Amino acid sequence: MARTKLPNTLAFRLTLWYAGIFTLSSAVAFLLFYLLITGFMRTQTDQDLLSQANRFSTLMASEGIDAVRSLAIVEAQAAGVKKVFFRFLSPDGQVFSSSNMSYWKNITVTERAVQAVLYDHRPFLETISAPDHPEQIRILYAMISPLIILQVGQTMESYDRFLNAFKGFFIGTMTLLTLVAAGVGWFMARRAVSGVEAVTRTARKIAAGTLEERVPTTGRGDEIDRLALTFNQMLDRIQTLLTEIREMTDHIAHDLRSPLTRIRGTAEVTLTTAETLGEYETMAAGTIEECDRLLDIINTMLLISKTESGVGPMTIGEIDLVRLVQEACELFSPMAEDKGIRLKCELPEKAVLAGDLRMIQRLLSNLLDNAIKYTLENGEVHITLEEKEKDWVLRVRDTGIGISSEDLPHILERFYRCDQSRSQEGVGLGLSLAVAFARAHGGDILVESRPNQGSTFRVILPKSHSGIKNLSASNITHL
Repeated sequence: MARTKLPNTLAFRLTLWYAGIFTLSSAVAFLLFYLLITGFMRTQTDQDLLSQANRFSTLMASEGIDAVRSLAIVEAQAAGVKKVFFRFLSPDGQVFSSSNMSYWKNITVTERAVQAVLYDHRPFLETISAPDHPEQIRILYAMISPLIILQVGQTMESYDRFLNAFKGFFIGTMTLLTLVAAGVGWFMARRAVSGVEAVTRTARKIAAGTLEERVPTTGRGDEIDRLALTFNQMLDRIQTLLTEIREMTDHIAHDLRSPLTRIRGTAEVTLTTAETLGEYETMAAGTIEECDRLLDIINTMLLISKTESGVGPMTIGEIDLVRLVQEACELFSPMAEDKGIRLKCELPEKAVLAGDLRMIQRLLSNLLDNAIKYTLENGEVHITLEEKEKDWVLRVRDTGIGISSEDLPHILERFYRCDQSRSQEGVGLGLSLAVAFARAHGGDILVESRPNQGSTFRVILPKSHSGIKNLSASNITHL
């Protein structure tokens, strides 16, 4: 069998999804962290610039322009002439004084900033990049007197240094996180689909003919474990059905061979020894009788199969169960009297059941026929009907030969016949048919028996139509 390519496997796709989502989430977290830190650093720089402008404004008001110029030179030298500069502008934007500008001669005065400060009387901040300066520059324009505008610029060296370090850290960390996410995702995906692979392996072994294989379960009760349990239940059901098919085939071969052998033997003897027309007529009558028996076996098997599979039509209607049992008792009374058997019925005044009348009639007939057949002379067959919450319980108890403990578990199986019943007519389908009819109504038949003490067949039938199972709406008709 061809192996599935890795990109087409569920584990691979789950790994990609997991790694992708994890990487994207990490990238978003890094971005938010970056925006938070850079925003904080820029705000801190702006506050430093505004604080310097406030100091200059206060000094200007108290000591004049000369003191301000001196402070600007001292501040520039203290911070470093390559890190900060100060300019003093007239209202028309002309520079009339500044700190050491040898490093900042490419920095011009922005007319838009000057106009904004003059008209709005509020500080104006901007960030620029200059060709000879590797770092960005943050510039503040602020009025320190009605006729003087302060322009102060500061390199964003720490900001750019952090940005470059963050980029390297981000690339390295995201690469590592993506690899870790892929590894963890692959482990989790393999662990998640391991149960599915176990089901696949088991299915392949079963396809090769090993029906005894089952999917191992972990007992965790998760979705994969429930899938394995359901799959195993399905396999158990399939194996049971196959076993029943094999057994039924063996029984059919055995039970059909005898009448066919008799037909052939009778025909052969008649053809070789018969001399009169009467002998040929006798042979034809025997052949017809054996054929009827074969047809009855085949029709019964078909009826059981249709009923169990739910494809047989059911005519659902309201059944007077008390009347139905009474009619069955009247029908079998002559047969019981011929054997000297007492047939007793204990029934309630009223018992209504939703079901198929013909099925329930045949179920009762099979149970009564079976009870009378295996009850000895002067015995008793007792029929009772009781109400149990949502069910009617019909009991057919006899004082017959009973069933051994070895035969009891198999008594309801198709074609199964106890040793003591071999001398009786029948092929072992009557009880199987009764069970199929009971289960078609959502009920069942339970058997209790002791050898030489009799048997009790307990039929459980739900009262309502909702108890009927394994049948589609198309197979149910209503009276």
